[in-house]
Order: sequence, then C-alpha cells, then structure tokens
Amino acid sequence: MSGLEWEIVALLCGAALAAGFVDAIAGGGGLITVPALLLAGLDPVAAVATNKAQGVFGAGSATLAFARARMIDWRSAAPMAAIAAIGSVLGALAVNLVPLAALKVAMPVLLIAMALYFARSRKVTDADAKARLSHVLFALTVVLAVGFYDGLFGPGAGSFYTLGFVTLLGFSAVKATAHTKLVNFASNAGSLALFAAAGQVLWPVGLMMGACALVGAQVGARLAVRHGARLIRPLIVLVCVAVAIRLLADPAHPVRVWIGG
Repeated sequence: MSGLEWEIVALLCGAALAAGFVDAIAGGGGLITVPALLLAGLDPVAAVATNKAQGVFGAGSATLAFARARMIDWRSAAPMAAIAAIGSVLGALAVNLVPLAALKVAMPVLLIAMALYFARSRKVTDADAKARLSHVLFALTVVLAVGFYDGLFGPGAGSFYTLGFVTLLGFSAVKATAHTKLVNFASNAGSLALFAAAGQVLWPVGLMMGACALVGAQVGARLAVRHGARLIRPLIVLVCVAVAIRLLADPAHPVRVWIGG
C-alpha cells in the first residue's frame, strides 16, 4: 500500500474507534464515520451502506457490555429489537416514497428541542421512574417509528430511542442507553441486510472499521455504566446539537437552498 492508502486506513480506523465510543454513550457515531468514508472516496450510497456495517459491530459490542452489567431486560427488550429491525427494513424500502426534504427540515428543529430537554429535564437521572406506556405499546409505536426513521434517513435515531425510553418508559439514563444500543443494533442490522443484498457494502472497509468500533464501544459503554447520567446527559446534548448543525450545514439542505445559501 502507498503512503496515501495507509493514511486513509488510519483515518477510517480512528474515525470508527471514536464513533464506537461516542455512539455507545449518546449515539451519533455516524456523524464521524460517514464524512470519513466520503473523504476516503466512497460514493454516498456505499458510504451509508458501509457505515451500517461498521455500526452493527459498534452497537453489538456496546449491547454486550451493557448486558454483562445486567442493564438490559431481555424479556421485554428482545421483542423491541425485532420490531426495530422490521421498522428499519420498511424505512429502507420506503426511501423513494417519503419526501426526505420534509424530514431534513424537521430534524434539526427536533434535535435542538431534544438537546434542550436533556439539558434541562430532571427526569434524566440514574434512577428509574414510573412508566407512562406499557412495553408492548411502546414497542409498537415509538420503537417501530424510530426504526422506520433509522432505515429511511438515520441521523439522531439513537437519541430518539433514548428520549423515548426515558420519558415514556421511565428508564434511568444508563438503562435507557443500554436498551437504545440493543434496538439500534437491530435497526442497523435490518437496513444493512438490504444494503448487503444490493451489493452496496464495501465489506473489507466495513469489517476493518467494525473491529475498531467494537473496541471504542466497549470503552464507551463501560464509562457510561460507571458514570451514569453525569456523562450520558451532556454527551447526548452535544451530539444532538452537532447532528442538527451537520444537517443544516449541508449545501443541499432545503432551508439553505430556499434562502440561496
């Protein structure tokens, strides 16, 4: 390999390691890896598809770390994971039917609102609270909807899952993050299956990055278990704001096009 190629490998490995760490705690790892894949020369579809491949490793690794810490209730979480996967597949299949421009306009607003909620709410703590929905109803509404969104568009999906677990099921910050990683793993796997069937995943790159994401996710998940809401809360706020800014910074964003930016 030439020097340039090794530089690209180092870039992708570093990006995946950092993404796995951040994603295990607050989501938003794609904010790091997708630009890195595009910078490495992949076309947008291959970049998104390959990102799903490495994301499966990171989310799976974080899920195992949280499971070892006994933070996951498998009896209720396993059906949620299955529903998230179904929602993701449906979202990926509907990508040409749903007006993505409307989503691109709405997402930054929702993400900033979510950042404000996590920054100010007293419900984001290390203690469980009373649930407002049954686990079954939550799975059939929130999990299915966010899984659909993850397959369709994706940015901020992990934060949406976490918000639902905290506000509607009353989970503590760490427990919400743990269950988010499981359903996020499932929704990533669902959309990855479609990308793989279409031959759009660059597997050597995806597997290489996946190994690094796995390591980063282990470190991030263990820190989340150790430090709880003190770490999770500010990082989610940071990720939500960063994703919102990234979406608005896109020259093709409908708002920028409308104002001539």
